[in-house]
Amino acid sequence: MTRSRIRLASLALAGLLLAGSIQAAGPRDSLKKGNPELQSIGALTFGPEGILFIGDPRAAAIVAVDTQDHTAAASTDRPKVEALDEKIASLLGIESAQLAINDLAVNPISGNTYLGVTRGKAADSKPVLLRIERSGKIGEVALMDVPFARTTLADAAEGKKRQLSITHLAYVKGKVFVAGLSNEEFSSRFQSIAFPFKEADKGASVEFYHGSHGRMETTSPIRAFVPYEVKGEENLLAAYTCTPLVKVPVAELKPGAKIKAKTIAELGNHNTPIDMIIYQKDGKDYILMANDRRGVMKISTEDIDKVESITKRIPTTAGLKYETIKSLDGTIQLDAFDKDHVLVLRKKDKKVNLETVELP
Repeated sequence: MTRSRIRLASLALAGLLLAGSIQAAGPRDSLKKGNPELQSIGALTFGPEGILFIGDPRAAAIVAVDTQDHTAAASTDRPKVEALDEKIASLLGIESAQLAINDLAVNPISGNTYLGVTRGKAADSKPVLLRIERSGKIGEVALMDVPFARTTLADAAEGKKRQLSITHLAYVKGKVFVAGLSNEEFSSRFQSIAFPFKEADKGASVEFYHGSHGRMETTSPIRAFVPYEVKGEENLLAAYTCTPLVKVPVAELKPGAKIKAKTIAELGNHNTPIDMIIYQKDGKDYILMANDRRGVMKISTEDIDKVESITKRIPTTAGLKYETIKSLDGTIQLDAFDKDHVLVLRKKDKKVNLETVELP
């Protein structure tokens, strides 16, 4: 073989190796080692490759952390921990009254559960990330010298509303969806942020008709939402305080847009949504929603594409039908564990228990 042919063959091989390395690059490759320096931990959600997205409302930032929890579970155990709040408080060296559990998320790869908690009160409080294994073992996740990435939200709510700058997160098809309040006049905001992170835009403002209040609203924060496809169109189903449920087309989430969401249900006033998941049972799709006063609701999505928009005052409930799941009374957080089970945090006898139960 001549030198020129050898050189060409070497270049071709190098090109193939380079192409292979580019193709092999994944979302974790965009993360850099360091200290995320979280000021708080609020909403949590998992993305690909064991990446956990953490809402830090104090800093008005979204942080992506490689949990290094990438291995599928060898065990089929489902976690159950009684008096979880007391066990966590003991681990952190505080009284349970000095502990706040802010959110939980299940890693779909391993089945391990991650909790964002606050240790202490007021100015002395510190954020802590915990992991609970399928066996029930609890441990703190170190957030020093870890692969991470960070993006800061523009025009986030200030002052007393700062904690509402990030209320809920979801990862869908390469994007992190963020709900919260901005510092704008129409302050209820949805954002769609590409991952790996780029500079976060100002997001879209959302207004909707609140049947319980009998008026259009633009400043009420979305408390929880889930992605859901309707007739091939990607939507976000979002719930607000006093429990109106609205449908927001993802295609309309453009920077600076003012979106008029369709109100598809009124689920009862004097109530705040906490968490929502979508699941399938007997070939039908349902929303499971935890609330602070009206229990856990199982909401049917049947005819969601046909339900009429609520545009007038509603004294009780209207729109999509639901039933209250009494067996889940006391639920304060929930997340899908697998296709048949939901993981719940429940208050019972003044204690907080972690349970895995069959989807209703």
